[in-house]
Amino acid sequence: MTDGDALSSRDKVLLAAVQMVGENPGAKLSVRAVAARAGVSTGSLRYHFPTQQALQDEVLVRLYDVVVTEGRIHDQGGSARDRLVDCLRGVLAPAGAGEQARAAHRAVFEQFIVPEPTEQLRGAYLAMEREGRRRVEYWLTVLVEEGALAPGDNARRARFLNTVLNGLALERALPAADSLLQAETATLYTAVDAVLGEGAEESSQGAAPEE
Repeated sequence: MTDGDALSSRDKVLLAAVQMVGENPGAKLSVRAVAARAGVSTGSLRYHFPTQQALQDEVLVRLYDVVVTEGRIHDQGGSARDRLVDCLRGVLAPAGAGEQARAAHRAVFEQFIVPEPTEQLRGAYLAMEREGRRRVEYWLTVLVEEGALAPGDNARRARFLNTVLNGLALERALPAADSLLQAETATLYTAVDAVLGEGAEESSQGAAPEE
């Protein structure tokens, strides 16, 4: 019996979908295409994932779990500042730089910007955006729980950090000076300092004496 035979039909579907996205970041993950790649019926796929968005969401979770390790954020041997920067840098790592980054941006452009914005495209993009924000919110929650970050609106903080990541990912695809990595690191620390400092400012403002 092969390893593929040992997988459940659900795992076969997820494996096929992850491979398709890895080969083409703009893959639509249509039911027929994924089922054919997985070697299962469309009915079996629909049983496990009733909608394309359900499949897309689960694939994104699997991809982030493989690419972006959660271990670093829990390593209290390092500062909260350094740990959060390392986690954010891990999100950028798969994008590569130069031609690899340009290819990734071309795929996104052709998939989500060139076509008419149908509900299917909108749902696929929002699923990606939602999963990216979920991961950053989790990191921020860990820092709040350990007391390294003051409680606050982590959803808003995560949106800000993801906006910074989007900008840095685009920079990787554009002509750049030799100091790109140094500038990228400085930007990540500036963004993280803004988030961590914001929490400290909120705490100090809340502790102001009454007149």
